[in-house]
Amino acid sequence: MSGEGILYICPTPIGNLEDITLRALRVLSEADLIAAEDTRRTVKLLNHYDIKTPLTSYHEHNRTKKGQYLKKLLEEGKKIALVSDAGTPGISDPGFELVKDWIGLKGEVVSLPGATAIITALVASGLPTDRFFFEGFLPKDSKHRRRSLEELKCQPGTIILYAPPHGLLGVLKDCMDVLGNREAVIARELTKKYEEFIRGNLEDVIDRVKSKEIRGEYVLLLQGASGPRQEKAEPWQEMSIREHLFWNMEKGLSKKEAITITARQRNIPKKLVYAESIEAEA
Repeated sequence: MSGEGILYICPTPIGNLEDITLRALRVLSEADLIAAEDTRRTVKLLNHYDIKTPLTSYHEHNRTKKGQYLKKLLEEGKKIALVSDAGTPGISDPGFELVKDWIGLKGEVVSLPGATAIITALVASGLPTDRFFFEGFLPKDSKHRRRSLEELKCQPGTIILYAPPHGLLGVLKDCMDVLGNREAVIARELTKKYEEFIRGNLEDVIDRVKSKEIRGEYVLLLQGASGPRQEKAEPWQEMSIREHLFWNMEKGLSKKEAITITARQRNIPKKLVYAESIEAEA
């Protein structure tokens, strides 16, 4: 049974320190503790607004142990403000797990509105906003990244991605190879002094990235598929299960990986694909 503790999901600025609500400032001031993904970054915000609330770290590498500690404080009736590196907590960070666990204990969660890079980038991108899909960070390895992009190929809404600056060109090239030369937007350093939007088709965007050094944080947005999923034919749809399996293996996938992908693409049990692979070896 939980106590009267409250977990506040408290968005913080993604760049410009003025982009914080009066309510968020009050919650940060009145909380018993602030759990921050990056205490070094959060302390700058707290100092700017002369907020003296105690600060503790809660991030990917200590989420299990620190999560238990935070839940114990909440059960004792403490009020904790959860903040991320920047923007809204719980999106591509471990904050979601603490929220889920506290809800599971029947605890109270209060979500404050505020800054998020996803929406800030989308509404200024010039790409359709009526339907969009947030994928977050793609895998660092190109082979696995291409596999994720294959699954996004028929996504009808605008696709929103995060990626580290040093891997930008590789991500763009993989997007071009897998998705084709569709419209793309890079939203860089949002709300900051050097905010920039790079717009065009992927070929143009790649050329511009090659000619300049892209620094800072960015969001990558991609035009969605032009038609409904069922109208988007795939090469494997004309293949037998065995041909489909070999087609996936030719992409560099292991047999085990190809069986999993083939089964998922055809929406059939993996054992059927495995049986075909055994017969092929006989």
